[in-house]
Amino acid sequence: MEGGKPTLALVYQAVQALYHDPDPAGKERASVWLGELQRSMYAWEISDQLLQLKQDVESCYFAAQTMKMKIQTSFYELPPETHIALRDSLLSHIQNLKDLSPIIVTQLALAIADLALQMASWKGCVHTLIEKYNNDISSMTFLIEILTVLPEEVHSRSLRIGANRRTEIIEDLAYYSSTVVTLLTSCVEKTGNDEKMLIKVFRCLGSWFNLGVLDSNFMATNQLLMVLFQVLQRDETSTNLHEAASDCVCSALYAIENVDTNVALALQLFQGVLTLETAYHMAVAREDLDKVLNYCRIFTELCETFLETTVRSPGQGMGDLRTLELLLICAGHPQYEVVEISFNFWYRLGEHLYKTNDPALHSIFRPYIQRLLHGLARHCQLDPDHEGIPEDTDDFGEFRMRVSDLVKDVIFLVGSMECFSQLYSTLKEGNPPWEVTEAVLFIMAAIAKSVDPENNPTLTEVLEQIVLLPETVHMAVRYTSIELVGEMSEVVDRNPRFLDPVLNYLMKGLREKPLASVAAKAIHNICSVCRDHMAQHFQGLLDIARALDSFALSTEAAVGLLKGTALVLARLPLEKIAECLSDLCAVQVLALKKLLAQNPSNGKTADPTVWLDRLAVIFRHTNPIVENGQTHPCQKVIQEMVSVYQVYPHSCFLYLGSILVDEYGMEDGCRQGLLDMLQALCMPTFQLLEQANGLRNHPDTVDDLFRLATRFVQRSPVTLLSSSIIVHIIQCAIAATTLDHRDANCSVMKFVRDLIHTGVSNDHEDDFEVRKQLIAQAMEQHGQQLVTQLMHTCCFCLPPYTLPDVAEVLWEVMVFDRPTFCRWLENALKGLPKETSGGAVTVTHKQLTDFHKQVTSAEECKQVCWAIREFTRLFR
Repeated sequence: MEGGKPTLALVYQAVQALYHDPDPAGKERASVWLGELQRSMYAWEISDQLLQLKQDVESCYFAAQTMKMKIQTSFYELPPETHIALRDSLLSHIQNLKDLSPIIVTQLALAIADLALQMASWKGCVHTLIEKYNNDISSMTFLIEILTVLPEEVHSRSLRIGANRRTEIIEDLAYYSSTVVTLLTSCVEKTGNDEKMLIKVFRCLGSWFNLGVLDSNFMATNQLLMVLFQVLQRDETSTNLHEAASDCVCSALYAIENVDTNVALALQLFQGVLTLETAYHMAVAREDLDKVLNYCRIFTELCETFLETTVRSPGQGMGDLRTLELLLICAGHPQYEVVEISFNFWYRLGEHLYKTNDPALHSIFRPYIQRLLHGLARHCQLDPDHEGIPEDTDDFGEFRMRVSDLVKDVIFLVGSMECFSQLYSTLKEGNPPWEVTEAVLFIMAAIAKSVDPENNPTLTEVLEQIVLLPETVHMAVRYTSIELVGEMSEVVDRNPRFLDPVLNYLMKGLREKPLASVAAKAIHNICSVCRDHMAQHFQGLLDIARALDSFALSTEAAVGLLKGTALVLARLPLEKIAECLSDLCAVQVLALKKLLAQNPSNGKTADPTVWLDRLAVIFRHTNPIVENGQTHPCQKVIQEMVSVYQVYPHSCFLYLGSILVDEYGMEDGCRQGLLDMLQALCMPTFQLLEQANGLRNHPDTVDDLFRLATRFVQRSPVTLLSSSIIVHIIQCAIAATTLDHRDANCSVMKFVRDLIHTGVSNDHEDDFEVRKQLIAQAMEQHGQQLVTQLMHTCCFCLPPYTLPDVAEVLWEVMVFDRPTFCRWLENALKGLPKETSGGAVTVTHKQLTDFHKQVTSAEECKQVCWAIREFTRLFR
């Protein structure tokens, strides 16, 4: 921090400005300055002094939050001999400030917990704290707060304490867990029905359940369990207490997921939850939605916990099917948010039953699924006074999408055809109101694709009836019927006589603004499935494409329509394709030209990506069958793109470039042109990524650049490896391995993996020796740097889900040259830190040598992945 240590008066003034300055610019300046202070070494001493002064809530909150943040992120700044003084100071502050504000107590409790987890010299912290404070009822609030956040912080992503320390802590907490529960029990006995204290006790107990360290036999007979269910059974329980008790029961149910090893506690919880049905009905009668949602959460967690027992022994013991009855009672609640809570359980049940594939077992669960589907169809109904089309972006629209997914997953239990026919008969035989008709069509659309289209009179009858729907029916019914037609494209393909009436019906929709996008999506589906039949209608598709922007289409629908058109285009005779492709592209090119000719308004130009996405989809899906000796209709485009890039080296062309390489990279005449294109693209891209935080600020560019480079490796590796640009691409890739962005990181890892793989793959091909030699040169130049960076990256930068990608890269390096890789890995491991700043051992010498041996002796890639997964836990 510039200017040395600031005075307390200055810090206090900045805190006051942060909270009370009427000028937003003043608040912003104070926020920036205080942020700098928090990052400086002075923050430790200043926070401590502000907490001692106890001037007001704002300054104490800032100080407590700063202390927590420093301990979480900068604990290494303190020498080990100061740790005990820091602990004693924090305990003194929390005692002195316990009545000032609960949020300050929470921040200080987090600071103490995070200190305890990192301070290896503080042994048995739980025992120390309970001994120090358990006889003083006034200290109980902050003691329970510390005991609540301590288990929560064990797996905090803010603390990189490593697996060794984490295991040590969990064993320590498990050892003292019964002492904590006894403390909580006596606390409830002393304070009676004090609601605030009960909430704290339940939160704390839930936290220990979540960590999975409580002794289940000890808990099965504990008084607290009885208190929990009494609170949930009582009609007069307040909303906050009800929520805390519900959370605690859910945590307990989650903790006994392995029912067979926790039988006593499992039985107590099972019987306890079944007693809550009456309380649920009372909450429904009182229209108390918060409590209804809490009960449904508990019932769902019960079903999830006992899922395997229920499938293994339905109707017996803890496989009692009353658990499913509870969920179906919730499905009957008029608010759709209630049934939505249980969706994950129904998915999992469907998955389990699908895997067991036992008809007798399926027949037991079929009636429950039928009742669920009946309830879901009712929940999908729009309000009778709803106008226009169903919204798919609001909460209810998202709920309907989730219903559609769930129905697809469980329909096998009921039978797609049987369900489809039943739904259709309700429309055919009755005369339901429009909202019922629309909901039935919506469920039919969800299952249409899973019904066998071969010689199926019901399906053809449904199609016949839909295309005859008059335009006077409710707009939402027309919308969903168009969706259903799109889902029935297989039926149209098997019965081409329907193609004309179906297209006429969809064209009517395309011309109406509310129905245009859904009609475009249906036409896209028909084009994808009925490509050969659609060739005769290509002129009509081309007319639509030319006038695309005269229809009120969403971006996605417009791109989908062009994709369908391109798929059909590829089925035309070769000599016609070039002309029609040119026509199809001309519309987009004209729009881009107009865009370039415009004067920027408000300093911004309109977004060119709309047109580039359309061009990309046309190139991607125009895949004509080219015989030997024939010229590919798209060849000219590549030659032109190279010159365009040199004038307009715009990074949004990267994705389009990757499609061109994918399609034409194996054709000799195109390779040099494509390489020129890549080089023209790389220079401005590297300049962008080399800026401060360039990689982090432009993950999409990283993603597209390495997708393009990967396509080159796959289609024409020697061309790329022999070029001068490859060194720069590899250097950029090594730098980008640290990027914590799912798509970008995946593209980078895939590029490096595929690049190295070309040195060992397809060894029967003529260019194998050249490829092998070029990869050997690249590895000699960059191998050590790559391996060191990957080890650092997976220990300190990347989330666990990226580790399989890292493992695949390391595996390829090892397959290419195992002896050299062993040396590189050893050097990389020597550079890793061996201890945390709190004095705990991060990684032992034995763990390093074991990991080295596991990786270098691995016989398949998944063994490398397992080894990395275990090893990186030491640093998390």
